[in-house]
Amino acid sequence: MGRLWFGGSVYTMENEGDAVEAVYTEDGIIKAVGTYERLYHDFYDKIDNEVNLKGKTMLPGFVDSHMHIIGHGEKLLHLDLSQMKSPEEVKEALLNRTANLSEGEWLVGEGWNENQWDNPEMISKRELDEVCPNNPMMLTRVCRHALLANSKAMDMSYINDQTPDPQGGIIVRDENGDTTGLFLDTAQELIKQAMPDVSQKYLQQIIKIAVDDLLSKGLVGGHSEDLYYYGGFLKTYKAFLNAINGTNIKFKAHLLVHHEVMEDMIKENLGYLDGAEYIELGAVKIFADGALGGRTAWLTQEYKDDPGNYGVAIHNSEYLEKIIQSAREHGLPIAVHAIGDQAVDEITKLIKKYPLQNGARDRIIHGQILNEFSLKMLQDLPVAVDIQPTFVSSDFPWAVDRLGKDRIKLAYAWKTMLESGVLCAGSSDAPIEDANPLQGIQAAVLRKSYYDGEVYQPEEQLSLFESVRLYTVGSASAITQEDKRGLILVGYTADFTILEEDIFQVDSENINEIEVAMTVVDGDIVYDATV
Repeated sequence: MGRLWFGGSVYTMENEGDAVEAVYTEDGIIKAVGTYERLYHDFYDKIDNEVNLKGKTMLPGFVDSHMHIIGHGEKLLHLDLSQMKSPEEVKEALLNRTANLSEGEWLVGEGWNENQWDNPEMISKRELDEVCPNNPMMLTRVCRHALLANSKAMDMSYINDQTPDPQGGIIVRDENGDTTGLFLDTAQELIKQAMPDVSQKYLQQIIKIAVDDLLSKGLVGGHSEDLYYYGGFLKTYKAFLNAINGTNIKFKAHLLVHHEVMEDMIKENLGYLDGAEYIELGAVKIFADGALGGRTAWLTQEYKDDPGNYGVAIHNSEYLEKIIQSAREHGLPIAVHAIGDQAVDEITKLIKKYPLQNGARDRIIHGQILNEFSLKMLQDLPVAVDIQPTFVSSDFPWAVDRLGKDRIKLAYAWKTMLESGVLCAGSSDAPIEDANPLQGIQAAVLRKSYYDGEVYQPEEQLSLFESVRLYTVGSASAITQEDKRGLILVGYTADFTILEEDIFQVDSENINEIEVAMTVVDGDIVYDATV
């Protein structure tokens, strides 16, 4: 038996403006689209439920193509520092949190961003010790490529002023060579490894908290990278299987597999797109560089505001090639974090050298900074780029300081990429940015900075149609499922995002204020704002 959806604006997203009056779904699949009269006539003996949209707008279900589901859940629980405007505000929030800590408990904060502080001077280890001397503290930067730790956390990690920098990471030191408490990229793991292990039950709880929130934002699925950080592949994978079981929660989770646990996946006789009904395994995740905010994105030219610094290569070239060769031996695509143009150059060369033979697509995650060579390589390769439109809102104007006015022309260049034939998928990188896909859609259309209200690179603004397709067709195409997901057409999955207003009729400045009415996965209403 099936459902008949009618009474609102239903956009198929196949071509701009394409709309139908009604949709009939059965067994999680779209069986027919057309007029209400025709569908009611054709399926009246099978319809057991009619859903009157009452003027609302139905779109293909939004999918975030790059996020961290467990990290998003933890951000909802941990101390959120992302909206704070000064070091003093951060320290006050930390001091308030210490009152509720038990002996030995870690104080964990998320999302600080010195670029939005009135005084962007970094908080020192000494200041953290004054706030919280007896409990270990770890404060993760918004980009998740840097953290601040107090002396207690460093002592527990056996880190002192003589501890060497790890490959692909930096322990930041002052002019006297003393550690400051700031750890960049792989150096963060020196602190994280000292934290107590979390239980599988805890992970299941966090996943449920995260998914409930994502469904309320209109997301029917997300591509996530979590399987390395919380006690290993099997423990985290089982937590996802138990949490998103299709009974209590329906949400389509596509899980990237960090290269450090690739062999663990293979030992379980699992491979690309294997899994369960609502959990599937994805490409092998690799980090090629750091982040632009902390000046660790790997660039072909030095940082404009830090002469002599070209960023950080997380792996040396030989090891990076070895990882990709290993993935190819198992027929696995790769999904590579590459923000700087040197990182993109290196990865695209290796993808060309070791092409996939099974029709899957490799992925570049971020691809924020390109040059003419890397743009041409992306055009010529079967690669999808997972972009984060909200980075435009949060990274400007300081991104111009990092790169200079000339290089910024091929940075965050989403329109150029699409017009060059590069396949792009929309994402948030939550918890780094707000997981709300409407925020991302608005950012892609407006390209307006949160900080100064200026529009940056207006020539790179996307149309609203292009922006919505990033989160529908784009996300499906990144995992070669564009023939069955991302459109409202016969044979496609019955995943829908239903909005209170017509997104194609509201003012672009108000897109992020549209309320989600319902989220539908496989034809079932899994979020209803009225309930």
